[in-house]
Amino acid sequence: MFDDEDLAAIRESREAWESETLDPVLDGYGERTDRFATVSNHEVDRLYTPEDVADVDHGEDLGFPGEPPYTRGVYPTMYRGRTWTMRQFAGFGTPRETNERFHYLIDEGQTGLSTAFDMPSLMGLDSDDPMSDGEVGREGVAVDTLRDMEIIFDGIDVSEVSTSFTINPSAPVVYAMYVAVADQQGVPREEIRGTLQNDMLKEFIAQKEWVVPPRPSLDLVVDTVEFAVDQTPKFKPISISGYHIREAGSTAVQELAFTLADGLAYVEACEERGLDVDEFGPQLSFFFNSHNSIFEEVAKFRAGRRIWARLMDEWYDADDEARAMKFHTQTAGQSLTAQQPLNNVVRVTIQALAGVLGGTQSLHTNSFDEALALPSEEAVRVALRTQQIIAEESGAADIVDPLGGSFAVEALTDEVEAEAMAYIETIREMGDGSMTEGVLTGIDEGYFHREIQDAAYEYQQRVEDGDEVVVGVNAYTVEEDTEPDILSVDEEVQETQLSRLDDVKAERDDEAVESALAALEEAIDADENVMPYVVDAVKAYATMGEIMNLFEAEYGTYRERIGTAG
Repeated sequence: MFDDEDLAAIRESREAWESETLDPVLDGYGERTDRFATVSNHEVDRLYTPEDVADVDHGEDLGFPGEPPYTRGVYPTMYRGRTWTMRQFAGFGTPRETNERFHYLIDEGQTGLSTAFDMPSLMGLDSDDPMSDGEVGREGVAVDTLRDMEIIFDGIDVSEVSTSFTINPSAPVVYAMYVAVADQQGVPREEIRGTLQNDMLKEFIAQKEWVVPPRPSLDLVVDTVEFAVDQTPKFKPISISGYHIREAGSTAVQELAFTLADGLAYVEACEERGLDVDEFGPQLSFFFNSHNSIFEEVAKFRAGRRIWARLMDEWYDADDEARAMKFHTQTAGQSLTAQQPLNNVVRVTIQALAGVLGGTQSLHTNSFDEALALPSEEAVRVALRTQQIIAEESGAADIVDPLGGSFAVEALTDEVEAEAMAYIETIREMGDGSMTEGVLTGIDEGYFHREIQDAAYEYQQRVEDGDEVVVGVNAYTVEEDTEPDILSVDEEVQETQLSRLDDVKAERDDEAVESALAALEEAIDADENVMPYVVDAVKAYATMGEIMNLFEAEYGTYRERIGTAG
């Protein structure tokens, strides 16, 4: 980009600027602090010049949008062609209430549905399980049988929407239910669109929701990928998620590195199954957090695309389509504060803008009241309008990779890439050259847990010491009550759900359920892909708990080893 003579002249000019212009100001006034760093504590320089990007090769490191290495975006026109998919997390109480919220969001202009499940559903428990008592419909919608999924999508043509399901241990069951709804509506399976989170490696690393141990969990994930390639090619069977890694306290670099490591582990596991990387690769998707340090986040997204494109080529000989890292972004829930909750509107706007400037394919903006409870309709509307204003009024969607070429952003992109690759190589070495074994070893030995724990502790110390300012929490506080009206879940939700579950069990064909579950058990024993049998089971109205209990009986349970920060 610049030859040696250019760089020498720039260096000479900078030295003159420092001595003649900068130093007198520093001597007279100083700066706000001795050290400037991102929310991840990544130090940033005062000024960036061409010297900081002297090693950047335009063709190899940047290229053009829609072409490897995809640093500048996975589509040639990006948002000039169409804007990102605007998703808002929805799902609470009963399936009927969730259906009403879905219709409301569609009417408000939302272009993709995103489903939140209650804790029993997330853990594969039926609503009538003793452990579910008090949790039914509390933090998402309760789904026990196909009947619930039918109600959720009542009046919604699944061929016309893209639906995201945020669920992991019981993801194969929810996926089967969605396929069954499509079959009922007469929608060809190859036409349904959406994303299943289904990232079990992330669960063992950060979010801590599981039913069966890591290896059989990984096998079930591969089953869903194999089924999706054959049956639902427009549906993404895994959303490889860094979001929850970041929410657990990781740095931006750790989030990126551990997520890409998980993705590479899935690639190797699928190849070991005999799947073609050029067939399943394009169906892999990613899910990232977007935090407050806008330039660090943009650099993270750009570096992630570049790393994925290069490693998919060098390690797995993937074609261009499989090398393009497409991802969903959600603003940082961990950054939201219960104090002065309207401040969260500003935080979410900054974070959403970072996702857009970084080239996300879909975006969820958190509601300002989510630090207190499930979001109210007003808060959801503000969150959605935030995206629409960015798309329609800000101009941020009109230029492809608008921060590309910025000395600061390019330098940060290089730094994030180098640090993330160091983590990835460490994990690979833990598996003796296998990413799958490296990730599983890291889970078993508590490596990821310790790394994230250390980062979270260090951040909290900076907040408590005042080195990290959180407006309204450790600075600019007020005494007044600023809590908004919050959404509450009616106590009758559990009773309604239990009544419907009782009705389904009374009306279904018990022999058909027993036959379907027996066939699923035989498939597990024969090491077959379980997805066709799970689809049959949910169509017979077998419950979530009955299917997940069978998995647990066949695969066993898992208990985590606990480590402590060093």
